[in-house]
Amino acid sequence: MNFAREGYLFIGIAAAAAVSTFAVALARRSWALWLLAVVITIIALWVAYFFRDPERTGERGSQIVVAPADGKLILITEIDEPNFVGGKALRLSIFMNVFNVHVNRYPVDGTVEYVHYNKGKFLNAAAEKSSLENEQSSVGIQSGPYRILVSQIAGLIARRIVTYSRIGDHAAQGERMGIIRFGSRVDVFIPTDSKLRVKLGALTTAGTTVLAELPPR
Repeated sequence: MNFAREGYLFIGIAAAAAVSTFAVALARRSWALWLLAVVITIIALWVAYFFRDPERTGERGSQIVVAPADGKLILITEIDEPNFVGGKALRLSIFMNVFNVHVNRYPVDGTVEYVHYNKGKFLNAAAEKSSLENEQSSVGIQSGPYRILVSQIAGLIARRIVTYSRIGDHAAQGERMGIIRFGSRVDVFIPTDSKLRVKLGALTTAGTTVLAELPPR
């Protein structure tokens, strides 16, 4: 199993805490410490599980949009997106709970032409207004004739958004673009006349699930 590099420190601290508590419990022969050691070990295993980073494969192509995140498709909305798209766009919102893989991936191939970090609130990421008010990082990709925007949005528990993208980078469909720690949401903005291949409420797998087919240009 691969792990996201952002999790190495947390995994190491949790593992060290578990080993240390077991050592103290063994030395003192205390059932209370044994119980504490078991609890800490369970927490350490969960921390490693949270930062897992499995390889992903699936359908690829210039006319499709793959999911940028694991989770549940909670909103499909047509909105105005002035910052990168410059007009109407279809926004697909994927909510990630604490049990989902939190590594995010590029939905399309192209060139990164826009990167913007916006400080904000930490409202429930499933709420509609979180897309406007919450702390977030947005990446705009020029993919052939299409302008595709991906926004990583913090949530109630999430306090750290990591975006690997830099302007001028090549965005490879399905490859890693960042991570959000501890529950959050990712929005992807696509042309309004795209053909959806998922329905509201669908469970998505980053880099694997096809969200939509882009319109011919």
